[in-house]
Amino acid sequence: MKKLILSVGVLGVMSFTTNQIMTTYELSEAINNVQDMKEWMTYDQDSGIIDSVYADYYIERLNETEDLLIEHFDKIN
Repeated sequence: MKKLILSVGVLGVMSFTTNQIMTTYELSEAINNVQDMKEWMTYDQDSGIIDSVYADYYIERLNETEDLLIEHFDKIN
C-alpha cells in the first residue's frame, strides 16, 4: 500500500513539473511571437506597406497582448 501511495505521489509531482515547464515554454513562445509581429509591423509601417494609422493601432494591441502574457508568465514563475 505504501508503494502505491508513493508511486501515485511521485507521478503527480512529475506531471505537475512537466505541465509547468510546458506552460512556461508555451508562454515564452507566445511572447516571442508577439514581439516578432511588432517588429514586422514597425518595418511595414516604415516601408510604407501599411498606413501609419493602422500600424499604430495594431502595434498598440500587440503591446497590450504582450503585457498580458508577461503578467501571466510572471505569476506562474
